[in-house]
Amino acid sequence: MSSALANGLAGAGGGIIAQIITYPLQTVNTRQQTERVSREDRDSRGTALFQILQVVRSEGLPGLYSGLKPSLLGTAVSQGVYYYFYQVFKNRAEAIAAANKKRGRGDGSVGMLSWLVVAALAGSVNVLLTNPIWVLVTRMQTHTQAERKIVEAKRETLLKEASQSVLTASSLEVQLAELDSLKPHPYGTLQAAREVYNESGVTGFWKGVIPALIMVSNPSIQFMIIESLSKQLRAKRAAKNKDQQNITALEVFVIGAFAKLGATVCTYPLLVVKSRLQAKQEISGNVSLRYSGTVDAIIKMIHHEGFRCFYQGMRTKIVQSVFAASVLFMVKEELVKVYAVLANKSKINV
Repeated sequence: MSSALANGLAGAGGGIIAQIITYPLQTVNTRQQTERVSREDRDSRGTALFQILQVVRSEGLPGLYSGLKPSLLGTAVSQGVYYYFYQVFKNRAEAIAAANKKRGRGDGSVGMLSWLVVAALAGSVNVLLTNPIWVLVTRMQTHTQAERKIVEAKRETLLKEASQSVLTASSLEVQLAELDSLKPHPYGTLQAAREVYNESGVTGFWKGVIPALIMVSNPSIQFMIIESLSKQLRAKRAAKNKDQQNITALEVFVIGAFAKLGATVCTYPLLVVKSRLQAKQEISGNVSLRYSGTVDAIIKMIHHEGFRCFYQGMRTKIVQSVFAASVLFMVKEELVKVYAVLANKSKINV
């Protein structure tokens, strides 16, 4: 098995474990990002913990895991694709650096800019291949929220008609009771896929791909920090003990957390725009809630909600992303070490 494939499989395994552990936070965070909140009502929402309890109370525990199955598939494919191509491009960059050293240029190590390019290339391939999966995940995570908004819009219409004497009191009471009795329709992966296709055709599965491609800078920044810190740590350790250059699982955990924190803060606004584009657009008759594209979404968000909307749910995302990234890198590194040990044993036996 090649090192690229081993890293790809290890990344997929680490990603699945991290996804399962932090998925409730991810569900709440996606709902926070896609919630349309006016400037006046922005401070009326609760904390992430309050919103988690609210979901459990109204939808039960399954509500926190809406879209988990396609999300696990997406995580496995995404992490596998990313780490595979990252390792392929990394090996190429290291080979170029070594060749340059032989020609008398450089010290043979890969520079920070090269790491950035490697991560960006791997991230771009990953986004183009896996975006359809994440469109479905976002739809499933926000389906109940969208249904609730539709019911609220109908309720407002009925109350408005009643205030204008279009509806009688008895008729209003009956129709409000019918609205209260409505429950969200069953909504699985196939239903989400059908809805996306009916709305926008095949291109609908690549909604949000532009901010997603720009967001490639997130893992690029993240891996640039990781590779740089890991390189420095290994160098210091090698200076003290040439036989001991490996970094521990705890050190990988801390490095991964620090790197993800910096990358998330830089790119979070793009994540909010991407989630808005991928979520169900037809909520009530208000055109301010529907976006035709990335630029349209940004303009309407600024106009109707202000700049603060680009950071909705950021605290939740930082907790979820940092913890998930730390677990992912720790598990991935341990799996790679296990593979290395097994590979060495097989060579010895041969």
